[in-house]
Amino acid sequence: MAPSSAGFVTALTTAALATVGFLGYQAYAATPAHLTKARTNGTPAITAPKAPGGRKNAALLPPGSGAGARVVYSLRGHRVWLVGLGDKVIRTFKVTPGNIAPAPGVYAVTSRSNAVTGTDGTPIEHVVRFTSVDGVAIGFSAAVRKAPPPDFTTTTVRTGGIRESRADGDVMWTFATIGATVAVIP
Repeated sequence: MAPSSAGFVTALTTAALATVGFLGYQAYAATPAHLTKARTNGTPAITAPKAPGGRKNAALLPPGSGAGARVVYSLRGHRVWLVGLGDKVIRTFKVTPGNIAPAPGVYAVTSRSNAVTGTDGTPIEHVVRFTSVDGVAIGFSAAVRKAPPPDFTTTTVRTGGIRESRADGDVMWTFATIGATVAVIP
């Protein structure tokens, strides 16, 4: 390789790393504080919305879950909200998480697969991945055929699949394209 080629490759690599670092910092700086910092006073960062009379109303979008079009995923509530512009909830539904969970924070959809086999051996469709934990991909998916919810308490298989119904998976697939925002809340 000629010296000028090596210098060119080094310059491109340096520029790429600087760009990724800058974009990462921008994403971190734009993230609401409650999604990036752990609470130390023992109170939850986000509480479930309550309906009149004090009952929880799962259909209401949790306050402080971000802004703009996004997917909001509640770790404790096992619920997803698909949020359009103007914080309008397009759809909300229950999910069954895997045994590996993402940390609360803001992510972007990084990859999608129309149909694959899940780590638990179940055929799944409309896979929307947004992060990984210790090499395990984390994302939303729907089982292709009717199967009982996975029982992750009796298996050693590590899975980050967040299972949804096929109907909900169809809507997620259309809504959460590459780059779409996913806000994971406690």
